[in-house]
Amino acid sequence: MGTELSPIVVEGRNCWRIERAEKARMIVDAADYYALLERLMAEAKERILLIGWDFDPRIALKPDKQGKGEPLGDYLLRLAKEKPDRDIDILRWNFGGLKQFAMPRILSMIARWKLTRAISFRLDSAHPVGCSHHQKVAVFDDHLAVCGGIDVGARRWDTRDHKDGDAHRTAPDGKAYMPWHDSTMILAGPVGNALAELGNERWQRATKKPLRDVKGDGENWPDDLEPDFEGVDVAISRTRAEYEGYEEIHEIEQLYLDMIAAATRFIYFENQYFTSGKIAAALSARLNEDDPPEFVMVMPQTADGWLEQMAMDAARVQLVREIAKAKHGDRLKVYYPRTRHGEPIYVHAKTAIVDDRMIRVGSANMNNRSMGLDSECDVTIDAALPANKDIEPAIARLRTSLIAEHLDVKEEEVAATFKRTGSLIDTIEALRGKGRSLELLDLVPPGPMDEFIAENEVLDPTSPDAMFEGFTERGLKKSWHRGRNWMKHHRPFGRRKT
Repeated sequence: MGTELSPIVVEGRNCWRIERAEKARMIVDAADYYALLERLMAEAKERILLIGWDFDPRIALKPDKQGKGEPLGDYLLRLAKEKPDRDIDILRWNFGGLKQFAMPRILSMIARWKLTRAISFRLDSAHPVGCSHHQKVAVFDDHLAVCGGIDVGARRWDTRDHKDGDAHRTAPDGKAYMPWHDSTMILAGPVGNALAELGNERWQRATKKPLRDVKGDGENWPDDLEPDFEGVDVAISRTRAEYEGYEEIHEIEQLYLDMIAAATRFIYFENQYFTSGKIAAALSARLNEDDPPEFVMVMPQTADGWLEQMAMDAARVQLVREIAKAKHGDRLKVYYPRTRHGEPIYVHAKTAIVDDRMIRVGSANMNNRSMGLDSECDVTIDAALPANKDIEPAIARLRTSLIAEHLDVKEEEVAATFKRTGSLIDTIEALRGKGRSLELLDLVPPGPMDEFIAENEVLDPTSPDAMFEGFTERGLKKSWHRGRNWMKHHRPFGRRKT
């Protein structure tokens, strides 16, 4: 009697919709994405819709060796002039946008946009106090969409080489910035229509007006862009806080828990943060089993900014140390990537690959905010869905490509080593070396203030209400216990007999 995988993604449980993608491809790092974005915007017929946490019109999508080039804002004005009947709609989170109004170059550009009928720029404040709109979605003609972790903002552009001292990595203020690793996914077909619906809902909530109807029947897929997947079903998962009649949504948190419960061999994570006690408890519960899967996390060495370091790095140390106490705690490894000269590469990606049967790309971090406070959107391709048979080799190639990038070795070497060892951890350990590679994260104990901020989730609450709860009602230990209790009732998971 054989066994067959059950889908991890289930509509109404851990995803909003499951829709067909005629074509889909993962895009790694912003240099490739920005070059593609420039083309997609130029080729759009009726509408360009850009939704983001950040949006900086000063950046160049194709910077030269000095980090300069045509500013994005000027490029959009040129597109509007060339095709004035094409809508260019931009929606960004209000708090970050308000800060930009103090920058003369940005203020001047927005004023020029206001004089252009085709361009609509809006700030989105339709969220509870303390929340952010963290989704990063672009939609073209309501048919072709990009969803993932890459902001169209400053300090994001980088290539997969992550070269030391690359002058292309120059911010609009003229300052160099650190190497930056990120990912997103481009999708064409009905899933693009669904993401357009999500974007239209966001726009209508923020502006009180719907977007103009478009035909949405174009193909738009670039002829020379090789898809990773064709004719697959894709799940869309969201996080949304309760606000003005809109119910809260926790699909993303549920999908994380279901992934962890379903894994049999490994989960490969790339993520910016790890501060969710509930997710940590789920990992710990698996690692207390007799023969658990491996969990590999590729993360930044430190968070970006001193305040984030106090809140996020300290919580990560506490959670990883607690997980290490599990029976097979050594099956969790946390690495950070570095350049050839030893500079840390900042990991902003939010990617997860489960057993080479599921790949997930999106905006959600593994922190509390992404589970219930901020707006998030992830897309997932699950091989167990009926339409997605025989896609495991394609997912394995993407995992191999990511690991090879970080280790600075050939993909064939990663694939051969994994085939020989059958272990992600053993593969990485066998191929780690000097220069550009992966380095084990040093779990430095946090100081008293950092520990207090992390333990009480001061800057990383799970919901709008949690921001106003007393410290006795929240914290890492509370969320850890919630995750442990959930796992008690949801294992085993993932297979059905046939």
